[in-house]
Amino acid sequence: MIFDLHCHTKEGSVDSKVPVEEYARRFMILGYDGFMIADHNSYRGCKAWDRVADKPEYENFTVIRGMEYDTKDAGHILVVMPDGIYLPILRMRGMKCRRLIMIVHALGGVLGPAHPYGVATSSMMGFKKMSPHLLKHMDFAEVFNTCEHPQSNRLAEHLAERYHLPGIGGSDAHVVDYIGMARTDIHHPIHCNNDFIHAMKFHATVTAGGIEREPTTKGKYKDHWIGQTAYRIYNRGIGKLRSPRRSLHHYKLQKDNRHIIR
Repeated sequence: MIFDLHCHTKEGSVDSKVPVEEYARRFMILGYDGFMIADHNSYRGCKAWDRVADKPEYENFTVIRGMEYDTKDAGHILVVMPDGIYLPILRMRGMKCRRLIMIVHALGGVLGPAHPYGVATSSMMGFKKMSPHLLKHMDFAEVFNTCEHPQSNRLAEHLAERYHLPGIGGSDAHVVDYIGMARTDIHHPIHCNNDFIHAMKFHATVTAGGIEREPTTKGKYKDHWIGQTAYRIYNRGIGKLRSPRRSLHHYKLQKDNRHIIR
């Protein structure tokens, strides 16, 4: 089955121009079996799809409800929880990766680094204090991202091989121009989040690839030290502001799931 496993929707990402239904229509025309919503710290795109998923035209099309979570110490992590689980704590960026892994796995989900060798401020391998040991607890890795340099994608492939992780691919699309530029072939039936989780946990055969886009002015700005400094200030600042609410939601999770979350 063919998927794009990294898409940002207009409903869930302020910098995306593509509504969730437009993704579905365009991917169906291209022969894809589905795609994954991966908005930053938001389930708004997923809930927008929930409202239209039962339309007859989408009967044989699968949308995986995921998220791209902004951690404090390991960049962007793609997260997929079991069907119907939308965790409030994931709407608050800034959690440490170790805690994220613990919560996601305790509740039956899977996770993996997005563009691990991309821009240092948002990619796992750009964090010098990040422990490589965390990779042993990941379930997959994004090895192809349309928005990354070819060398970054090659390094991501080697990383997945080293840690024996399934390698997925995504366009990281925010505009229609990138739709269809990346694909992940999964040799396992995927009709819901639970199917995807099963495929990742039991290492179904997965291949990924596509076309890297040409560098953009915005992308070059992100690579520049000024852009990186600005993003760090923004990301850490928002993370600190959300810290009290995040701690409260973590306490509630522990209270409601004390038999599996410590």
